Amino acid sequence: MRVLGIDPGIAIVGFGFIDKIGSRLVPVQYGCITTEAKTPQEERLKQVYESACALMDRYKPDTVAVEKLFFNRNVTTAFSVGQARGVIILAAAQRGLPVAEYTPLQVKQAIVGYGKAEKRQVQEMVRMFLKLSAIPKPDDVADALAVAICHAHSAVLVNKINEVNRS
Repeated sequence: MRVLGIDPGIAIVGFGFIDKIGSRLVPVQYGCITTEAKTPQEERLKQVYESACALMDRYKPDTVAVEKLFFNRNVTTAFSVGQARGVIILAAAQRGLPVAEYTPLQVKQAIVGYGKAEKRQVQEMVRMFLKLSAIPKPDDVADALAVAICHAHSAVLVNKINEVNRS
């Protein structure tokens, strides 16, 4: 199973492709999509959409996992991130790819075992799970890989529950 994990944003979209082979997790490709701050919003969204489409077409994931939107104070930023999430989800839907969404709490719980884990703990566990020599940078990339790992672990449980329900 190939999973594309996404940490959405308008300035930086972290992405990470991993393969789940048996119980092993293997990194395929990871990085970020960036847009310039002074570029009009509609152009930035177009860049995110086109880049997401190109990545999905090149690396052919079986599923896409996206971090759910979470914000405290800045509503303007939340709207921009929500729009970026929307164009990424659209790109996946156009390719017939299932999309799973996880809250930051769910991702931390899946990666570290504790929903209030610190960012550094999550990053170090991502490095260890994927046997990387260093923590991926910027943080958005490590976060995207964490979302992909979360889904790779959760998908097994969801599939087993679905099998039992079908019986």
